[in-house]
Amino acid sequence: MQPFRRYIFNPETLTYEKKELPRWFYILCRVSGVVFFGVLFFFYLWIYTGVLGLDLPKTARLKRQNAEWQAKFQVLNHQLDVYSETLKGIENMDDDVYRSVFGMNPIPPEIRNAGFGGVDRYAYLDDLGADADLKGTVMRMDIMMKQAAVQSKALDEVSVVSKQAGDMISHIPAVPPLSTKKGNFSISSPFGWRSDPISGRRTMHSGMDLAADKGVKVYATGDGVVESVEYQFSGYGNQVIINHGFGYKTRYAHLSATDVVEGMTVSRGDLVGRVGKSGKSTGPHLHYEVLYKGAQVNPYNYMDLKMPHEEYEAMIERRLSDSELNRRTTTSDIISRTKR
Repeated sequence: MQPFRRYIFNPETLTYEKKELPRWFYILCRVSGVVFFGVLFFFYLWIYTGVLGLDLPKTARLKRQNAEWQAKFQVLNHQLDVYSETLKGIENMDDDVYRSVFGMNPIPPEIRNAGFGGVDRYAYLDDLGADADLKGTVMRMDIMMKQAAVQSKALDEVSVVSKQAGDMISHIPAVPPLSTKKGNFSISSPFGWRSDPISGRRTMHSGMDLAADKGVKVYATGDGVVESVEYQFSGYGNQVIINHGFGYKTRYAHLSATDVVEGMTVSRGDLVGRVGKSGKSTGPHLHYEVLYKGAQVNPYNYMDLKMPHEEYEAMIERRLSDSELNRRTTTSDIISRTKR
């Protein structure tokens, strides 16, 4: 190793004298200086961060940026909470009020939540390095948008039905199926549990029995379409089922005769059949049922037994007049077309 030369000023001789030092000494000095300043630097960092608890400038800047984003996420999630509660309220109103009023079935949960499970559709966020907060917010927004789309379609359906609300009043069964003339009929068996008149066993009576003389006229209790006209030997006997829409149907059973056919459109007050004792029956009576969304309900809640006889007869006369007018108009049309 070559010696390292240094020139040192000699104050006595006033000259620079050459002094040779080993090169390793110079390297040692340099290394010692670097180590010293390194130790001093780390000591400073320890005092700055460990003792004083301060952040380095870059760390502090990143923390500020992170805090800003966290604040934005909090505001966004708060807004999503508000929107979610509003949407939930609309969904509840739709199921419990709108659809109930119009006889529509609630939207099943599997339809409202369709497409939210299964494949991890948010894996791309992991690839982008998104944290849990960002991923959760994106998922909430996605779910809410889909729920809003489903609810929008549901309200469109309600809107269509609501435009027919005027027809709903005339479709719901709301009058007795027999004339309210005094002595025309009596309630022989109400809706509910009873002792079967034939077997004697305790059974559920799904309708209301109205005892009347054979041949008494039976009328439709609401507008609708005749869904079926059939005969059951040991059951309802001659029966007619009318579909009124909006979730309602009515059954007229044990008839001695029927005056309608399947597919026929009827209005409240139109003649359906005549009281009889066909099928499983101990005497002439009308077995009348009201079904709502497929379940038998108490017909007593859907008829005004105090309806004045004159009002009931006026309803029937009005239907007869309308039917006669329709028949005359139809005949006139046929004659008019024949002459052309």
